[in-house]
Amino acid sequence: MELCFTDEQERFRSKVREYAVSRITPSVPAMEQSDAFPRALVSEMGGFGLLGLPVPKEWGGSGADLISYMIAIEEISKASATVGVILSVHTSVATLPILYYGTEEQKKKYLPRLASGEWLGAFALTEPHAGSDAAAIRTSAVWDGTDYILNGSKVFITNAGEADVYIVFAVTGPGQGASGVSAFIVEKAAPGFCVEKKEKKMGLRGSNTCELTFDQVRLPTAQRLGREGQGFVMAKSILDGGRIGIGAQALGIARAALEHTELLVKAQYVIERQRAVEPVLTELAARVEAASLLVYRAAWLRQNGKPCTKEASMAKMFASDTAMSVTTEALQLFGGSGWTNEHPLERLFRDAKVTQIYEGTNQIHRIVISNELLKS
Repeated sequence: MELCFTDEQERFRSKVREYAVSRITPSVPAMEQSDAFPRALVSEMGGFGLLGLPVPKEWGGSGADLISYMIAIEEISKASATVGVILSVHTSVATLPILYYGTEEQKKKYLPRLASGEWLGAFALTEPHAGSDAAAIRTSAVWDGTDYILNGSKVFITNAGEADVYIVFAVTGPGQGASGVSAFIVEKAAPGFCVEKKEKKMGLRGSNTCELTFDQVRLPTAQRLGREGQGFVMAKSILDGGRIGIGAQALGIARAALEHTELLVKAQYVIERQRAVEPVLTELAARVEAASLLVYRAAWLRQNGKPCTKEASMAKMFASDTAMSVTTEALQLFGGSGWTNEHPLERLFRDAKVTQIYEGTNQIHRIVISNELLKS
């Protein structure tokens, strides 16, 4: 079993890191201050090939493997977790579902535009009473003999407002539970579709998180993604990939915090005090490496078509807990200087917290992991 990246993947990492440092890092202060979506930067990333990394070249993508895609999320999130989540949501849970489940016509229409950055994607599952549980949603899509009529609402939708294409889950078979859920591709311009208020968040400033409403939105059969009733199975598979992406995002945050801490210890701590903090630094470094192994193992399993629900949840849970613990310990070492918004650590601390919450809280993932362990 190989436990290292290929030379090609390492060269790709260097290329993405250089781009992140030179192009993304300078944009962070503006996003933090104005909370404005970095549309120009996202479009530039599309031209750089980052928005279609795992999409085959025949559909306008870069044709990269899933490991390389996770490397990109990690390196970009080191510079900005905001940009990391924009990329992750656009690719993992908006673009790839069309690649995996779409018809030829849907692939031709959407994939080249999504891969190039001409269009941005979003994923709409969460409702006020239902988080990542697709079987509990209430948004409905009723067939009237000609079209599906979509009614309902979604909350906490990343990229909303800026996105042009939304993967939306709705009930098509009332009373059928999980087997009554279907998925649809909904375009931003669809009559009756409305993006409501933008949430004011503690972290990830610059990324849009909004509520969506659907009022008599007409969707022809051509807008249904996959078979009717396949939505629950699709959502579970899509979320596995999304959770690995969140793990990579959290890993990037943790690595950035660790690097800042290492620089602090080298520059400001005298030898005696360095020895006192060495155990803390060692523990943090070990956690980051363990998180990396979990994230990339889950990515390898998914890339090779192997079951990875347990591993994806482990990667997301452990990496996000690691991001939170590393940023917290780093703040303790930095003291007051790290708590001001003059220092990147303050932002990393805020951004780390959300990785424990979205794509299912970590308590939910502990239940998922337990269930998978007991099944086996």
